[in-house]
Amino acid sequence: MTLVRSRPGASEDRKSAGVVSEAAPAIDEFLESLQVERGASTNTLQAYRRDLREFERFLLRERRDLGRVGVADLSRYLATLRRRGLGSRSIARHLSAIRGMYRFLLDNRRIPRDPTEHLDSPRPARRLPRTLSIEDAAAVVEAPDTSRPDGLRDRALLELLYASGLRASEALGLRIEDVNFAAGYVMVTGKGDRQRLVPAGAQALDWMRRYLTTIRPRRVRRECAAVFLNRSGRPMSRQALWDLIRRAARRAGVRAVVSPHTLRHSFASHLLERGADLRSVQAMLGHVDISTTQIYTHLPSSVVHEMYRRFHPRARRPAMRRAAG
Repeated sequence: MTLVRSRPGASEDRKSAGVVSEAAPAIDEFLESLQVERGASTNTLQAYRRDLREFERFLLRERRDLGRVGVADLSRYLATLRRRGLGSRSIARHLSAIRGMYRFLLDNRRIPRDPTEHLDSPRPARRLPRTLSIEDAAAVVEAPDTSRPDGLRDRALLELLYASGLRASEALGLRIEDVNFAAGYVMVTGKGDRQRLVPAGAQALDWMRRYLTTIRPRRVRRECAAVFLNRSGRPMSRQALWDLIRRAARRAGVRAVVSPHTLRHSFASHLLERGADLRSVQAMLGHVDISTTQIYTHLPSSVVHEMYRRFHPRARRPAMRRAAG
């Protein structure tokens, strides 16, 4: 039974790859809906495509039709992934792709039931994000030699990452028109092309202003909207950003492995440690679900105790009342 129309050229692509099944059109249409209707990123689409094609090959080996798959089949598929050595996080990602496809088919009345409905996802071990102390974060941010053109650019970029908690792709994709110096914020385009306003902080904006007025104009070879450019006048790459952060960490004497995400994690943790509310941090980080932000609530016990003492109405001992006499 054909479930959906095939995208032009999709079947030919699979024939050349040696994989053909009745599931192919369903996978193609689901991926297309993710891109067109939900604005899924390129990385998300690639990951889903890999996982669903793996599932497609499993169905071929098992001689199972997509519309006749049951919980037992899915459990057997997940078991094969475990035998291959995949961890809980990777298996959960595979199941997420399959679940999304079946829900898409159910919503479009292509199948009578969703076989993933009562299947629990593996629970990956929750790892706390690596963060820096406030002192180490400041040392990394201040490490570049600002007497050099690259150093001034690097300082502005590191200040922004730590001041605003941006992802690497968000910082590198920032355009000049996205920076509002007067209001003190940047307009960030995050995952799924969702935009949000994020405060940038006086120090970050000051270093960005110095970079934009002195170094960047000398590097522009052609019209380019990106804020941070390399020596050729083109937008900086992710690899260049990783390299500059590693250099800054070494220069600062920080022995921990530092990445763009380390500064993002430190941004969130330091805000919460100083009393910021979780919803505000969620908005600044661009998390759709607050449960994603809750991983940053690993506050030191002393901080938790002090916040409790300050804010809970019954945290302090009541003053002794005078005995009625």
